[in-house]
Parts: sequence; C-alpha cells; structure tokens
Amino acid sequence: MKTFNTTKIEGYDVIVVGGGVSGSHAAIASAKTGAKTLLIEQFGFLGGSLTAMGVGPMMTFHNRAGQQLVFGSPNEMVSRLVAKGASPGHILDGTGYCSTVTPFDAEMLKVTLEDMVIEAGAEILYHTRLIDIEKEGRAITSVFIHNRGGIQEIPAKVFVDASGDSEIVKLSGVPFTEGRPEDNKSQPMTTNIKVGNVNTEKLREYMVNNWDQFDAEERTADKAEILKKTKRISTWGFYDLWNKAKAKGEVTVPRDNVLFFETNTEGEFIFNTSRVLGFDPLNPFDLSKAETMGRKQCVEIFNFLRNYAPGFENATFVSTAPHIGIRESRHPHAKYVLCAEDLVNEVKFKEPIAVGGYPLDIHSPDGGNTDTVHLKDEGAYYIPKDSLLTNEVDNLVLSGRAIGADHHASAGLRVTPIAMAIGQGAGTIAGLSVMEHVSPNDLDYGKLKQELENHGAYLGS
Repeated sequence: MKTFNTTKIEGYDVIVVGGGVSGSHAAIASAKTGAKTLLIEQFGFLGGSLTAMGVGPMMTFHNRAGQQLVFGSPNEMVSRLVAKGASPGHILDGTGYCSTVTPFDAEMLKVTLEDMVIEAGAEILYHTRLIDIEKEGRAITSVFIHNRGGIQEIPAKVFVDASGDSEIVKLSGVPFTEGRPEDNKSQPMTTNIKVGNVNTEKLREYMVNNWDQFDAEERTADKAEILKKTKRISTWGFYDLWNKAKAKGEVTVPRDNVLFFETNTEGEFIFNTSRVLGFDPLNPFDLSKAETMGRKQCVEIFNFLRNYAPGFENATFVSTAPHIGIRESRHPHAKYVLCAEDLVNEVKFKEPIAVGGYPLDIHSPDGGNTDTVHLKDEGAYYIPKDSLLTNEVDNLVLSGRAIGADHHASAGLRVTPIAMAIGQGAGTIAGLSVMEHVSPNDLDYGKLKQELENHGAYLGS
C-alpha cells in the first residue's frame, strides 16, 4: 500500500473550509472576534456561486413586503461594491417574485471579498482541497489538505464546514441525507451564460407590448410602471418564441421559460435557464457529464436569443460559468433540521443567528417546472443556532446552504444573501467559542447575539 508524506503546519483557532460567499463571511466574522482564522478555498478567488458558478443577481436581502432582513457584513459588502460603481445596490425586482434583487460585477466582488477577509485579520489559502480529517472522540483535531505543496495537516480548535457539499460532515461521521429523502434526487444543476451587447431599449419595448409573454406575478399591478422604475431588467418569459424554437428542435433545454437578469453592466445579462437533469452532483463522472451538457445547452440558449429574441440580434456570447451551479447535495442531520413548515409559517425560534425572506423555490428534479411557496405573511423566517450544530461533533459549525435544512427548506435558504447571513452567524459562533474557551454547542446565546448585533446583523424583532 502506498503512503504519502504529510507536512504538519502550525495550527489555527478556526479553519473555514470553502471560500464561497458563506465561507468568506464566516471567516470575516470569526476573525473579528479575535480568533486566528484560516479560510481554505479550492479555486484562486472567493465568491463561490456568485463568481465560480456565474450566479447573479444576489436575491434577496429583503422579504416580499420590502423589509430588509440581511444586514451585517453582507450588506457592508454591497455598500463597498456600490461605492466602486460595481453594483446599483438593492433595486426593484421586475418579476415581482421578490421585492428586490442586487446586481453586481463579479470581478469586483472577488476583490471586495478578499479585502474584507484580509482586513478582518483572516488568512486565505487558495488552490487547496480538503481530503480528510483527524478526529479524537467527539472533536475534530485537524484537517488534511492537498495543494501544490503536497499534503499538509493543519490543526485547529473549531472547524466551519462551508464547502457547499458538507465535506467535513461526511468525513466526520455526521449523518446526512442526499437530495430529497424518497429517492435522493437533487434539484437540477444549471450552467449560467452571460450575454452582452443587448439592445435594452428594444427589449423593454417588446416586453411592454407583449406582457402575456413575460411572467410577472399577478400582485404587480402596473407591470409597465415596474419596468420603467427598475434600473435593470429581471424577468422570465419569451414563451411563444421559446416553444417555437423547441418545436423546431433548435432547443432541447428541459425548461418551460427563459429566466434572465441584467448585471451591473447595462446591456449585459445572466441567463439562469439551462437545466441539467438526472445527474448526481456528488458523483464526479456525473458532474463531468453535467458540465458538458450545461455548456451545450448554453449554446442553444444563445442561438435562440440571436435568432428569435428582440434586442438580442447583435448580442455577444461573453462567457459560461467556470463551474456548473449546484443547488442541492447533502443535507446534514443537525441538532435541529428546518422543514418547509418552519419557513412558510415564519416560526420564531428562540436563538436565531440569521433571518431570511426568500420563498421556497424548488426546481423540479424530474422536469422543467419550478414550484414556489411564498411565506404565509410575506414576513420572515428564522434560522436557529441549532441548525448550525451537530449532535456528533462538538467543534464543528455548519454554514451556507448545507446547514440543517431538508430538501424543501433548503430551497429557500440556499440563496446567497441568506447564505451570507448564515455565514456571519457561523463564523461568529466559531470564533467566539474559541475566545470564550467553550465548545460551539455550549456557547452562551446572549453573548453570541450581542456579538452579531454589534457587527450589524439583524436577528428579527
């Protein structure tokens, strides 16, 4: 049996695995408590779904009634982007699906997140993958990582799993469910395509004259006024044109509409339209096939736009996302697992670490439809501390879309503003527990709440 040489590196108080938006804000929050913090990321930049997976806009910092729910370091990040001209800020959502969306420049987001992580005092380790952990009793003692320097072992006192796919959870023996429980199928993956040089005046004119082809919610009383007021276009539709192209065999994408959002750059759009069904995001061979199929679908989408969609006659193919977007994979069995009823009924838990208002947005694992369940009173739901902690490991904190939430609940929590708020909560739990010399499970909630609110987090009324 072959063995590998391992180099042991000086330890940290907190190690965050995964430099997506949730992990980035976890590292920021942890470092702000005074904990020596390392952020490990597989790519050479931060941002996860918003940069590596081409997702945009951020959706949403508000509930459907227009009340802002996500503040703290995620909102500071947006303010920094606005100051750089890299985002118009929180703007009206033209679809009526949410009250606001937040477009941004993905390249400036990479820089902004790096600035915030480094300013907080955390260290970043890029081009590095987690490969294993060391565990003693109920505690993880170190992680094993691989990069160009070989295999290294790094000890720490607390670990944050912001990997998206619950990699530490799996390695540490915490139970989990993949996808939906009845058949373990996950929501479909999507490769986003960015298209530029769009004639937005022509597109807006077509939309105003063809409202039946664009699905704005019924609650939007004057759709034309909404379109005039919003600084960027966000909508889904092109129904008849899309179906015409499908009937001719020009489009094979198993989705019933075209969903697209204008970025910070006017005339540039992200199309969240491809739908890659039937592949397991945790199987590397499936994931490879999904990447290929996603890009193929993006070419079909671009050709459809050039040939059918008004305003796109001279559009340019800017890019496809470097990594296919993954909506769902493992669901850890945390101390408390959120369910659909908790979100829809806006259950107020006693120890919230974040608040969200995005609806349950389930892209069917079986076909082209999307099922949406809005909150009962268009208010807010609460993410409790116990959904970030486990019964099996005393020094593990969960973060991002892979916290204790089932197939239905995670469909609301998975969006980036809420994932960032959860990240701030996770990092604060991790860092503060080190500084207080207790395990995350034993951290006093009063002290946690005070620390979160001192750094701008909103925990509900």
